[in-house]
Amino acid sequence: MSAISISRREFLKSAAAYSAVASFFSAGALRLRANPLGMPIGCQTWPVRKMIAQDFPGTIKQLADAGFQTIELCSPVGYADEGFAGLGKYKGSELRKILGDAGVSCVSSHFGIDELRKDQPRAIAWAKDVGLTQMLVPSLDGPKNPTMDDVKRAADEYNKLGEQAAKAGIQQGLHNEDFELSTVDGKRTYDVLFDLLDPKLVKFQFQVSTISRGYDAAEYFTKYPGRFISMHVQGWSAETKKVVPVGQDSLNWNKIFTAAKTGGIKNYFVEMNLEMMRASVPYLHNLQV
Repeated sequence: MSAISISRREFLKSAAAYSAVASFFSAGALRLRANPLGMPIGCQTWPVRKMIAQDFPGTIKQLADAGFQTIELCSPVGYADEGFAGLGKYKGSELRKILGDAGVSCVSSHFGIDELRKDQPRAIAWAKDVGLTQMLVPSLDGPKNPTMDDVKRAADEYNKLGEQAAKAGIQQGLHNEDFELSTVDGKRTYDVLFDLLDPKLVKFQFQVSTISRGYDAAEYFTKYPGRFISMHVQGWSAETKKVVPVGQDSLNWNKIFTAAKTGGIKNYFVEMNLEMMRASVPYLHNLQV
């Protein structure tokens, strides 16, 4: 057999192999593009907290089987009374293995503002062990009817917490719950916080269902470019004024996800009851933005 024939055979084998690899990555790219923003479909674990309290590995497997590729946890300390205390029995490396074995990733978790006030170094150490790059708080927990001084104090405190997190290579982020939805001096406290919080130290996580209170996701993403890191996704029916599965609602998701690019969103997490979260996956998987 001549050297030329061997070379040709090897060439054909290499070409076939290249074609197979190219097809594989092409299919993967198509699957990736099928998700909004080219990001894995995620979910928050708060809605399944009772299931997590009984069987964490089993619950994660159910979420993976439902089509979720990434999850957002809640701290076993800050959310101990909400069903997450049991996570404390696992080492960070063990949690990472459970998640990895189920085929899901986890870069984000919620922490109570009080637990960060009391012992942020411990919370950061746990976050690093689990492999998190984002630490979120649901609210700065200020008064229902704050003064401007109240808001400034809360922002100053959180900037300092954000600075410590940044030193550890973790991004601190703020969700919008009770305090953030209040008003101060005729303005939305949420908007005032965008002025007071350091853009480098603190990012924001938008709760889409706050549309019920007049907070429009696309509007905020556009108004504050680059200030967001993630969002909690819920469908909302303008007719029934209720949360419904994504895609079975009245929200313009193409507009929201397009604006999310401007906002700086790095990931998103569906947050509704398990049945609604499952029902949202097919729509999100096929949404083209």
